Amino acid sequence: MFEQHNIEYKSSWHDDYLKWICGFANTQGGRIYIGRDDSGEAVGLDNCKKLRGRYYYRSGSVKQELTGSALNEFLLKRAGRTWDDVVENRASFDDIDERTVGVFLRMAENAGRLPDINGVSTPELLEKLRLAENGQLKRAAIVLFGKDPGRFYPNTFVKIGKFADNDFEILFQETEEGNIIQVLDSVLRQLNHKFLIRKISFEGMNRIETLEYPVVALREMLLNALIHRNYMGAPAQIRVYDNKLSVWNHGTLPEGITLDKLAQSHSSYPRNPIIAEACFRGGFIDAWGSGIMKIFNSCKMAQMPAPSIEEDGGGFMVKLFKDKFSEEELHKTGLNARQIVAVQYVKEKGKITNGEYQKLNNCSRNTASIELNVLVNKSVLENSDMKGAGSFYKLNIIAQ
Repeated sequence: MFEQHNIEYKSSWHDDYLKWICGFANTQGGRIYIGRDDSGEAVGLDNCKKLRGRYYYRSGSVKQELTGSALNEFLLKRAGRTWDDVVENRASFDDIDERTVGVFLRMAENAGRLPDINGVSTPELLEKLRLAENGQLKRAAIVLFGKDPGRFYPNTFVKIGKFADNDFEILFQETEEGNIIQVLDSVLRQLNHKFLIRKISFEGMNRIETLEYPVVALREMLLNALIHRNYMGAPAQIRVYDNKLSVWNHGTLPEGITLDKLAQSHSSYPRNPIIAEACFRGGFIDAWGSGIMKIFNSCKMAQMPAPSIEEDGGGFMVKLFKDKFSEEELHKTGLNARQIVAVQYVKEKGKITNGEYQKLNNCSRNTASIELNVLVNKSVLENSDMKGAGSFYKLNIIAQ
């Protein structure tokens, strides 16, 4: 092939050729071949190891180099593919767990979102769900139904840890491995039996046990982490504390979606659309883009503090808070340091008087009265029925 308007051959490298690259990029594209003479014959290249290919991405006014999993996602996107849509040449249908397929089929039948599945074989089902192509499994099939997804992709497991409040001391931990459907069940069971306290109440003679957090919220948080995570990155992680719980998955929000939009109705741009579509057909999720709203609504119905959502360490994190009166929650309400100290005092002692507030915070009676009234107006504390010298303040449990 001879040189053309968009093809250039260069026998050696010079930094000036970057101008040619920019010229191609600003018009209709083109290619520069380094190590070929004018007729296109290979002539070799000295010190070729010094030429290291780099990919850069411009976000706003910031130029960033793409590496690792971010580069992998970028190249797949340029090719019009997603990670889960790629054929896994190392896998065969023997790597599919038939029991998991059976669970999926029962849920899909109940959901009514996958018609004409009676009597279908596993290969036919996977082709129908776009999890296989021309008799070959895609990565999505391994993640959803594989006997051992970790054999192909090492970080498919979920880490669960119980932490002290200092965030560094881990008290105990577990790891759950398997495909998405297996892990969804095993993680929820681990949380139920080992990591979370079950509250006991009675309705007549019936004993009722409920978890510290809404099961709907926990399930949606876990599904979000498993379906939308970056499978080339770190494993999903659940951190459990005395007063809060967080679920983190690797992978930042897609373009067009911001944190403030997540708790509202929004379009969905799933990182792994093949996995997401199969989970929808199977009845595991109701609709794309509704998971975060369900988390917020379930916490509201349980009269718990609103969850927090944030991008953290190259990933996405959702936090649930058990205690409305934790320091982290009180800061959100705009209370000052003295008021927060007073609330922690009430949590420990059960009540506080105006005089105790003064002594605790080294402030005047007038300041104590003003700030205690603010705590009452914000429904953090409530007045006792007593008046005068015997009056005190206690936590407003009903408002919680």
